[in-house]
Order: sequence, then C-alpha cells, then structure tokens
Amino acid sequence: MSGMVTEVVTLVIMAFALGMDAFSVGLGMGMYRLRLKKIFHIGITIGLFHVWMPLLGLIAGKFLSEKFGIFATFIGGLLLMVLGVQMVWSTLKKAEEKVITPVGFGLLLFALSVSLDSFSVGLTLGIYGAKTIMVILCFGIVATVLTWVGLLLGKKVQSWLGTYSEALGGAILLAFGLKLLAPFWG
Repeated sequence: MSGMVTEVVTLVIMAFALGMDAFSVGLGMGMYRLRLKKIFHIGITIGLFHVWMPLLGLIAGKFLSEKFGIFATFIGGLLLMVLGVQMVWSTLKKAEEKVITPVGFGLLLFALSVSLDSFSVGLTLGIYGAKTIMVILCFGIVATVLTWVGLLLGKKVQSWLGTYSEALGGAILLAFGLKLLAPFWG
C-alpha cells in the first residue's frame, strides 16, 4: 500500500511539472477573447493529449531510445515559438485573420506542443514499468485543470490589457518555447 501511495504522489508531482507548460500556454491562449465554453473545450482537448501522448510513450518506451525525448522537446519548443511569434506579429500588424488560433487545427497544434514532453516522459515510464492507468489519469487530470486555470487567468489579464494582451500572450508562448530550446544552444 505504501508503495502505491508513493507512486501516486510521484506521478502527481511529475504530472504537475509536465502540466505547467499547459498552464503557461493556457495563460497565453486565455488572452484571446474566449468564451467559457471554449475554455472548457480547450482544457479537455489538452487534457486528452496529456493522456494519449504518455500512453503512446509508455507503449513505445521499450522500442525507442532516449534521444527521441530530446527531439520531442525540440519540436515542442519550435511549435511554441512559432505560435508566440504569430500572436505577437498579428497584434503588431492589426491582422483581422490570425494564422493560428485556439480552434480546430490551431487547437491541435497547441495541444500537441504542450504534450510532446508527456510522450518522452511516457517513454521513460514505459521502460521502468509504471502503472499505465495511474500515469494517464494523473497526467490528464492535472493538465486539464492547469490549462483551465491558465486560460481563466489569461482571460482576466486580457480584460485588463485590452488589445495588447494578445501580444503578451504571444510573448509568454515565445519565452516558453525559447526556454525549451535553451539546452540545445549550449
């Protein structure tokens, strides 16, 4: 029993760490003018990606090397940078039509960008034989809740900053993307 409690606590801490990027991206996305229904939908989508990506990682964990985890981080960082630059650029250009928004394909890009690291963690957990159900439940629930919190805080900040809030949201995404890519520069 003690071993299971320790494993759950470890997984929740790991899920919280992985979910912080969902929170950060949610904070940036929340600066779009989003309705509560859309915020709910975005949180569920990102949560589902945080279920499927580690599940795929767990399954593939015995077949792929650790180098894939580095590749996933690199791709996730690039995606966040592209999304951040696009948000800042559209604010500066006063563009009516945005290239990437948190709906449809844009939402899938957001969800993919914040869940790629869950895949690489799933690889590692798959190698060590973690309990699949506990992993995906912890990762999915924590990512969903942190996304909702980020989106709601972003929505509040958006109402304070007006039109410049989207540029701030883009800067947050850009900074987080740069943070993910920082290890590749050294």
